[in-house]
Formats: sequence, structure tokens, C-alpha cells
Amino acid sequence: MTAMTPGSNIPLSAARVAVDVAAPVRLDVSGLLLTADGKVRSDDDFIFYNQPSGPGVTYRGGGGSAPDAIVVDTAAVPPGIEKIVVTASPDAAGQTFQGIEPTATVRNADDGTPLATFTPPRLSNETALVVIEIYLRNGAWKARAVGQGYANGLAGIATDFGVSVEEEPAAPPVPAAAPPAPVAAPVDPRIAPPAPAAPPAPPAAPPAAAGKINLDKGRVSLQKNQTVSLVKGGAPLLSRVRMGLGWEPAFRGKDIDLDASVIAYGPNRNHLDSCYFGKLTILNGAIKHSGDNLTGEGAGDDETIVVDLGRIPAEATGLVFTVNSFTGQKFNEVAKAYCRLIDDASGEELVRFDLTGAEPQTGVMMAKLIKQFSGEWEMTAMGEFVKSRTVRGMVKPAAQAL
Repeated sequence: MTAMTPGSNIPLSAARVAVDVAAPVRLDVSGLLLTADGKVRSDDDFIFYNQPSGPGVTYRGGGGSAPDAIVVDTAAVPPGIEKIVVTASPDAAGQTFQGIEPTATVRNADDGTPLATFTPPRLSNETALVVIEIYLRNGAWKARAVGQGYANGLAGIATDFGVSVEEEPAAPPVPAAAPPAPVAAPVDPRIAPPAPAAPPAPPAAPPAAAGKINLDKGRVSLQKNQTVSLVKGGAPLLSRVRMGLGWEPAFRGKDIDLDASVIAYGPNRNHLDSCYFGKLTILNGAIKHSGDNLTGEGAGDDETIVVDLGRIPAEATGLVFTVNSFTGQKFNEVAKAYCRLIDDASGEELVRFDLTGAEPQTGVMMAKLIKQFSGEWEMTAMGEFVKSRTVRGMVKPAAQAL
């Protein structure tokens, strides 16, 4: 793998390459298809999270467990496009790159093999960067390290490359009757948030499941797909936590044998190991299982998994907690299934998710813990049912759910 410096280039040994850009904070990564004059043909050549695909170029979100990337299939890039530039900007409005220099990695998109890396040096007040460009020279595709910064964010990049940017007026007039809104191409709200002609009506409240909160106000009760950041008082909760999983039979007098497990993944959704009743310790002791409960009877957690967040190795960035019915009983025969995250030192319950609804399946993904680039962990309630009686059958669907 080549460590690139500004202006250096390498020939591409793969027809499909992915350029991912990582930093200690969340980044927005975009790609622009440019012609020989260095301009886009239209706004359709601006590829980002809200317009994720174009001819030969796609945006790939990392989902928090991996950096966002721009994937280029050089064989599918249309004639007339000679360069694809990959840009990045901090997700937080107005944040500069000073002290949070990003690293771009060029990979073989098919097998993930790294081909080159590049970290732009000496950044200060830049709020957006052209990091890498994939370009055509004498019939061959190459990658060049750029590192060109912009102090005026993605709007500066967009303007340079010909993307339409609507300027926000300093004092918008209030017409007596607003004309119909024109139909426009997708616009990245980070570049040009539209200014309303008149004060807008209050927006509808987003669904509760879309929110993300932290632990500052104490115990959090999650709904399906809702996320909580394991941060309290502004500091990551890097301590031992315990995931307790519990269930009761739906029909009195009938035992139900369920197995709780946790599956560990790397940043590319690669399976590292699984912790379950047959393998009670993984990741050098950072994750430990309490052992098998054969009935589901009794109060309290049926099975627990202790996770020492401070000892999780760097290559493990995602944990998915699952429950399976090895004997083939379906989850519509289960009552009061839940998972809860507990401070292992104090016994304080931090986060709880009660599974509502059931499907006639033998497996369920209860929750996931994802490590962010800033070092903090986030827990997301899942409640996704899968046809699988063992943790082995959960590895692939859980990876897809990260």
C-alpha cells in the first residue's frame, strides 16, 4: 500500500475502487464527475447522500461503523468524464479541519484491499476539501492525492466545479401571494439551505424512532430504530457495561429455551467472532457470556453479556446482540422479551428496549453497539426478526444491518 503525498499519483490496479475518508468526527463525503474543462455536465453529476448514484459513481454510507465512501467503476464511467473528485467536509456546520485531519484510503472495491492512503497536511481554517481525484490519463485510470481546501465549505467546491448554488438573499421579500415553487434538481442542504419567502409553518415533529439522545438525563427507554449515544456529561462512557436479555413464555407452564449471543464485526462489516453459550469469552476477555438459561423462568435477566468497552480491540467497531430459539419455538410464543444495558460497576440501568410485536421466526436481532470515529459508542434498538435457530445463521443478516 502506498502512502501518498500532495500531488503524487498511482496507477489503479482495480477497475472498481472505493475512496473512503475517515476523521475523528463525522464527515460528509461527496463525489463529482468532471469533464475535460473541469466542470460537471449538470447537477446530476454531484453524488452525495441525497443523490447517491450516478453513471459509474455511487455514494456508500458507512452507517457509523465505517467511513462514508465514493465508489468508482471506471469501466462504467461515461465517455467525456475524465475525472472524479472526492470531497469531504465536517458534518457539524462551520467546523474546520484544524486538528481533525482526515485520511483517505483508496481500496479495491471488490475485496477491500487498500491500494493507497493520503492524509492532507497542515490544515487550519478549511471547512471542505478535495481529497482525492480519480482521473483518466492516456487511456489509463489513476488516483492523485490533492488536499485542496476551501474556507467556504462545499459551496466553494460546488461553485468551482459548476454545480448550481442558489444564494440566500440577505432580506427575502414577503410577497402578497407566493408563486408555485419550481421543481429543481436535488440540492444538498449543506451547500445551500433554501430561504423561505415567508415564515414557514412549524414543521411536523419527527417520529420518536428517528431521534438520538445521550445519558445526561438518566435512564433511556428506546423504541425500535432509536439510537442513544453512550455519553454522559460530555464524556464517553468507557467502562464495563452489561447487556441483560430476558423473556417469558407466552403460555403458562410452557418452558422456552432461547439463547442470547453477541456478534463482533470489524469496520468493513467483517465477522470477527461470536460470543454465545458454546463460547463464553471472546476478544481476549473483553466480552463474556453468563451461560445458558434453558427455561426463561424466573425474574430478572435470563442471560447477560458483559462488555468491557475500554478493552474492546480497535479492530472491533460493531456488536450485534441476538436471541435465537435453538429448539425451533417461534417468537410469537414469547412474552416480555427485552434487552437492557447496565453499568456493571453500579448496577444502574442505562438503556432499555422492550420488544413489542412478534413474528413466527426463530431469531431476532435485539440491539447493536457501534463505535464512532470520535471514540464514543452508540446503542440502537433493532427488533428485527430472522429465520435462524443459531447464532451462526445470524452473522450475515446482522452484518447487513450494521
